[in-house]
Amino acid sequence: MSVASVIVDVAAKQTDRAFDYAIPDKWKGIIVPGMRVVVPFGPRKVQGFVVALKGEAEVKRVKPIADLLDLTPVLTPELLEIGHWLTEKTLCFMISAFQVMLPAAMKAKYDKELSLLSKEAYEQLHEQVKPFFQSRSSLKWSEVEKTAAAPAFHRDIQKGLIEVVYVVKNKGNKKTAKGVKLNQGLEDIQQFMSELNKQAEKQKQVLSFMLDRNEEVAIKEIAEGLQITSAPIKALINKGLLAETEIEIYRDPYQDRYFTPSKPFQLTDEQAEAIAPILHDIEKNLHDVFLMYGVTGSGKTEVYLQSIDQVLKKGKEAIMLVPEISLTPQMVKRFKERFGSKVAVLHSGLSTGEKYDEWRKIQRKEVSVVVGARSAVFAPFENLGLLIIDEEHETSYKQEENPRYHARDVAIYRGQHHQCPVILGSATPTLESFARAQKGVYKLLTLKQRMNKSSMPSVDIVDMREELRSGNRSMFSTMLFEKMKDRLEKGEQIVLFLNKRGHSSFVMCRDCGYVPTCEHCEISLTYHRYQNKLKCHYCGHEEHVHTECPECHSEHIRFFGSGTQKVEEELTKVLPEARVVRMDVDTTSRKGAHEKLLNKFASGEAQILLGTQMIAKGLDFPNVTLVGVLTADTMLNLPDFRASEKTFQLLTQVSGRAGRHKLPGEVVIQTYTPEHYSIQLASQHDYDAFYKQEMEIRKMHKYPPFFYLALVTVSHENIAKVVSVTDKISQYLRQKLSPQTTILGPVASPIAKIKDRYRYQCMLKYKLEPSLIPLLKYILERYQAEMQKENLTITIDLNPYSMM
Repeated sequence: MSVASVIVDVAAKQTDRAFDYAIPDKWKGIIVPGMRVVVPFGPRKVQGFVVALKGEAEVKRVKPIADLLDLTPVLTPELLEIGHWLTEKTLCFMISAFQVMLPAAMKAKYDKELSLLSKEAYEQLHEQVKPFFQSRSSLKWSEVEKTAAAPAFHRDIQKGLIEVVYVVKNKGNKKTAKGVKLNQGLEDIQQFMSELNKQAEKQKQVLSFMLDRNEEVAIKEIAEGLQITSAPIKALINKGLLAETEIEIYRDPYQDRYFTPSKPFQLTDEQAEAIAPILHDIEKNLHDVFLMYGVTGSGKTEVYLQSIDQVLKKGKEAIMLVPEISLTPQMVKRFKERFGSKVAVLHSGLSTGEKYDEWRKIQRKEVSVVVGARSAVFAPFENLGLLIIDEEHETSYKQEENPRYHARDVAIYRGQHHQCPVILGSATPTLESFARAQKGVYKLLTLKQRMNKSSMPSVDIVDMREELRSGNRSMFSTMLFEKMKDRLEKGEQIVLFLNKRGHSSFVMCRDCGYVPTCEHCEISLTYHRYQNKLKCHYCGHEEHVHTECPECHSEHIRFFGSGTQKVEEELTKVLPEARVVRMDVDTTSRKGAHEKLLNKFASGEAQILLGTQMIAKGLDFPNVTLVGVLTADTMLNLPDFRASEKTFQLLTQVSGRAGRHKLPGEVVIQTYTPEHYSIQLASQHDYDAFYKQEMEIRKMHKYPPFFYLALVTVSHENIAKVVSVTDKISQYLRQKLSPQTTILGPVASPIAKIKDRYRYQCMLKYKLEPSLIPLLKYILERYQAEMQKENLTITIDLNPYSMM
């Protein structure tokens, strides 16, 4: 008997192991590890992943596999192994680890179907149920669940008159088109062509087109290629010379775009020096982690492109990770221009179908380079020669829900497996990476000069408190306003950056200080002028704007903070002649909006690009000579030990958008805390001094890179329950862990309530704790029953990036 070990699609502690299923004879020799199957699990059918094959089962009676979802494995042996590693590394369920590696289209959808057991059963059905089965013997539960007949259906199901069948559907639908192929031998076709009369010239053209191609071709392609209607093609099908087929076509997000092929640039001496050790590793199949520390505009991308070129020449594959969708349009353009159709793109701006098709191109070995966001690190390549993480300091590389992995760790793990180099690139590396490079764990490659020797932009810091004292109440300091006017007169372009993480425009009563907060989450509501509503950014709760304060009934209730919409309005007032492109969550939510807006700015249709996080990185516009940062310190006030680091990184990245080409650049940073070292040092572009100072603070307070962190968060509707569970967990860890480990808490999380659930946490700071993982696993097992029955949630993050 052949048996398959299957991990089932049920994320719970009891099911977090492989279950044995018999392989039916018809699939013997076909089923291999890495395939998805449908298996009976209790009363229903679920999707599962085959992880191993074995001769016999561990239990006496095993159920057979019900259905096969793949004909080729979707997870390679390496990805199966990464799945096991992720469960250890992030304490997630095995099923979550496998699912994170696949495109959304491949996550199963479950449909319930109701079928009538027999003709006799029809007579005994409830009166409300009978009409549904009058002309058919089965229907979908979704047709019934919202009708008044639902309770009657439940009764008949319990009586055993109706059976519930679970149908596992695959969302990944391939897109197909009608095509044709030759249906006769060469001689017969040639003879037919010679006998055709003058009127049938078009049929002749079609046949010679097909003979040239000698493969299946889409009807649409023939019609467009020969500029004919489909009539002659249909005539040939009727005569039996062509046969109709279904051809699979890819949904290509870039099909309407033409990319002009580009050639590698001549490298500068500095770039050549940086690329040498990488090329050496590629040549000798060695694994090293390189930290490419290069100032903004120093040409890191060209080094990446030439390294990948070398990998492709060896017949191997490469993965290039970019932070968020904002970087991809320009990055994709450069990659497509250099490597053409060898590139697949995976990012959040694609539709489910497009992502699925891009993923299948990789799986079928039709491409050899992937450019994408975090999850592209799991691309199913089997012959990797290089992995690159650009802007490695970006927090979007860390996934905030299960499995809580960091793409950098996965990339390094895969680099070891394939014995190939990994490059981490950034102008402002994380302190952890830079510290590893200083110790020699990573190899440091430095690029200190900008391309074409342009100098770093000059930076001015404006103290907004002084502006207020001198009577300037606008969002723009006098200096920034003067410089903006000057640039508009010269026909140059401006980037205005609004740091909108943390506090966006909230409402406050000027008399009593009342701020409207969300009733389900402890967080102030954000004002959205467009709909004139207050919204909660966590749970989506909305309410109308108050005209008077609900607490003291004063009418002095005003908006604070400045959202991008508000800045745009003010710009049109003070600089009516300027055309502005605004980029934020609201304007870029539609598909392709990102690219449209950036193209509008690049072509010079607009002179000012105003935006949030998404415009800070990777953008390269030759005509931008002024960058204004409107609020430098919103991030400094967040309860996060990385606040100064994130502020420094952001300001450096934004400043890097100015003066990247021939024209010199200037940056104006507006702040209420000009004396803060992260703002001062960012204005001097001095990463090394910032690194020294920040490291001293981290050492003093026992933070990474000197200590590891683990964050345990407990949430529940009842606050007493949350406090008591968090307290027990902290007590238990204090007893079991070494005295060198610091345990902070239990304490309320910075956002103490989200979606009506209270949140408490305890934070661990440790250096060496071999027993930590087993202890945390034990905690999860110990509370398993309560987590299922009482809706208690315990999340453990072993390398937290978000402290909120």
